[in-house]
Amino acid sequence: MPIMKGVILAAGKGSRLFPVTHHVPKPLLPLANKLTLEYAFNRLKEIGVTDICLVVGENEPAMREALGDGSAHGVQLSYVRQPEPKGLAHAVGFTQEFVAGEDFVLYLGDAIYSHDFKNLASQFRESGAANLNMVKPVEDPRRFGVAVVEGDRIVELVEKPAQPKSNLAMAGLYFFGPQIWEVLPGLQPSARGEYEITDAIQLLVNRGDKVLAGIYEEQWFDTGTLDSFLDTSRFLAGQGQLMGTGATLNGTAHDHVVIGDRATVTCTEIEDSVVMPGAVVNVAGAIRHSILAGNVTADGDLDGEIRYGDQRRE
Repeated sequence: MPIMKGVILAAGKGSRLFPVTHHVPKPLLPLANKLTLEYAFNRLKEIGVTDICLVVGENEPAMREALGDGSAHGVQLSYVRQPEPKGLAHAVGFTQEFVAGEDFVLYLGDAIYSHDFKNLASQFRESGAANLNMVKPVEDPRRFGVAVVEGDRIVELVEKPAQPKSNLAMAGLYFFGPQIWEVLPGLQPSARGEYEITDAIQLLVNRGDKVLAGIYEEQWFDTGTLDSFLDTSRFLAGQGQLMGTGATLNGTAHDHVVIGDRATVTCTEIEDSVVMPGAVVNVAGAIRHSILAGNVTADGDLDGEIRYGDQRRE
C-alpha cells in the first residue's frame, strides 16, 4: 500500500463558540469527553494514516502543549503555522514540505463522521486520480460547495449556488496526489479574498486531471456553532448522561447531558448541555441547550447560552 500522509486544518479561531474558544482552542474542545481532534486521529488511523501535520494558527502554543508529538494518541504529529486565515487552499500550501510529494488526505479539524471512510481511501488509491472528494447527498445544497458529476468524475464545483445543479455537497474530506502542488501557485483569491480549496480542485478539473466524487452515505457533523456542537454531542454521547471522572451533579439530569472531568454542577435541572472539564457551575434555575466552562454563576435559568465564567456570547 502506498504511503499516505494526513493534513488536518486546525487553525480556526472558532469565533461562533466564543467565549469558550477564547480560552480553549476549538480543536481541543471535548465532545463526549474526548478531544474533538481525537475523533479525527481515530478516523485517519482506520485508513492507515498516522503521520499527520496539523495546520495551526495563533492557537499553536496551546495545541503543542495539549498534543505534543501525538504519541499519546497513536499518531506522529508535525505542526505548521498559517499566519493569517486566507482560506483552506492557503492553509494547505504550508504543508508542501511535510507532504514531500506523497499522496495525502486533507481533513477539516472540526468535522465528525459517524462511520469510517475506508472505501473512499481504497477508491482513491486504486483509481490513480489526482483528487477524490467526499461528497454527501443533502436536502439543501445551497449552503455548501456543490459537486457536479458525470459518472464518478467531478466536472464542476460551485460554491453555495443559488440554483444547484446537484445535491452532492462537499463534505470536508479530500484525497490528493502530488498534482495539487502544480496548480496552487496559479490560484487566485475568491471574491471574499480567500484561496478556496474548491477553486484549486476546479483547476485540476480544467486541465483534465482525474477528479472523483466519493459518496458518503453516513452522518457528517460540523461542530462550529452552539446548535451543531450540541447536535454532535447528542449523537456521540447518546440519550442519557455522560459524567466524566470526578464530576459531580447536584440537580436533576435529563437527556443529552455531558459533564466533563472534575466539573461540579449545581442547578435545579439540566438537559441538552455540555459542561467543560473543571468547570464550577452554580445556577439557581435550570440549564438547557448550553455550553458552560470556568466558574459560572446565575440567579435564574440558562437557556441557549455559551459561557466561560462571567463571559457570555454576545
